Amino acid sequence: MLDRDVGPTPMYPPSYMEPGMGRPTPYGNQTDYRIYELNKRLQNWTEDCDNLWWDAFTTEFFEDDAMLTITFCLEDGPKRYTIGRTLIPRYFRSIFEGGATELFYVLKHPKESFHSNFVSLDCDQCTMVTQNGKPMFTQVCVEGRLYLEFMFDDMMRIKTWHFSIRQHREVLPRSILAMHDPQMLDQLAKNITRCGLSNSTLNYLRLCVILEPMQELMSRHKTYSLSPRDCLKTCLFQKWQRMVAPPAEPARQAPNKRRKRKVSGGSTVSSGGGNNNNSNSKKKSPANSFSLSSQDVMMVGEPTLMGGEFGDEDERLITRLENTQYDGANGLEDEDSFNSSPALGAHSPWNNKAPSSQESKNDNSQSSQ
Repeated sequence: MLDRDVGPTPMYPPSYMEPGMGRPTPYGNQTDYRIYELNKRLQNWTEDCDNLWWDAFTTEFFEDDAMLTITFCLEDGPKRYTIGRTLIPRYFRSIFEGGATELFYVLKHPKESFHSNFVSLDCDQCTMVTQNGKPMFTQVCVEGRLYLEFMFDDMMRIKTWHFSIRQHREVLPRSILAMHDPQMLDQLAKNITRCGLSNSTLNYLRLCVILEPMQELMSRHKTYSLSPRDCLKTCLFQKWQRMVAPPAEPARQAPNKRRKRKVSGGSTVSSGGGNNNNSNSKKKSPANSFSLSSQDVMMVGEPTLMGGEFGDEDERLITRLENTQYDGANGLEDEDSFNSSPALGAHSPWNNKAPSSQESKNDNSQSSQ
C-alpha cells in the first residue's frame, strides 16, 4: 500500500491479538483490555445496525454523564468539540456513515494511573484506524493523544474521552495506482478526509454545537410533553431568575451560648440549736434541712463535657417521675411516723418537739402581758 504523502507505509496491526494467538488472557479490570473489548465490539458492526445497537454500545462502554472531546486543527484554525452522553452514539455512527467499514484504536505505551474513584489512561501515541470502502478503498490512520478516565468499579465504563489529533495519513493500495487513467489519478490525489475525519463526522460535530446546549430543552419536552415554544419560555425564565436573584448568603450560625457553671454554696447547719447560717434567702426544700454528721452534702451542678460545658444545643431532656405512693399531706408532717423513726435518738437535735401553733400564740400573749 502507498501513502499519499510520504510513500510506502507499513500496515498497522490490529490493536490486540486474540488470547489463542499468543497473547495471554488479560485481567478483566485492565483499562487496555476495555479498549480491546471496545474494538471487538466495533468489529461486529454491520449496515443493519440501528440506533438501538449504537445506544447499547454506548451504554456498555460509557457512563451516563460521560463527556467526549475531540480537538484538531483545520485550515481556519484549531477546533474543539465536546458532546455529552446523549450525542455520543451518533458520533461513532457518523464515522461509519462517512464511508468507514471498520474502526479500531491502537494504543502504544499507554500510562495507567489510579485515583480515588477512577482510573486514567494516557496514551501519547494513539492511532485511530478506519478502513474506508467508498469512494474508494482507503485506510486512514489518525495519530494523536488519547486520554481516558474509567470509573473504578466492576463495569469500568468511560467517563471522560479526550482525543487530540495531531496528524493523519491516507493509505492506498498499489493496485489502484496501476491504472493509467488520468482522471482516476487526479481523484486519488485528493484526500477523502479532513484531519482524518470524514465530512459526515465534521458536519455532525458542527451540529453538536447547536444540539448540546439544547439538551435541556429536549429533556424538558420529553419529560413534561410541552411544546418547543413553552420549553424555551420556561428555560429562559428559570435562567433569568438565576441571573436576577441575589447570590444566596451562607447561613450564619448563631453563637453558642455557654452556661456558666453554678457554684453551689453549702449550707452550714449547727448541730446544737439547729440555727442556719446560710446567706441564701431562697426557700429550702425539706431535704436541705437534714444534717448528715458522717458525710458532706454535695450539690449537683450543670452537666459538663471534657474541655467545655454544655450549651443550648447540648441540653438533654430530663423527665420527671412522680412517686404516686408519696402523699404530701402525710409526709414529714405526720408526727406519729416521724416520732417513731429510729433516727431519733436521745441526744438528737430533732428529738425536741416543736411547739404547736396554739401554744406559740399563748406564749406570745403571756409575754405581752
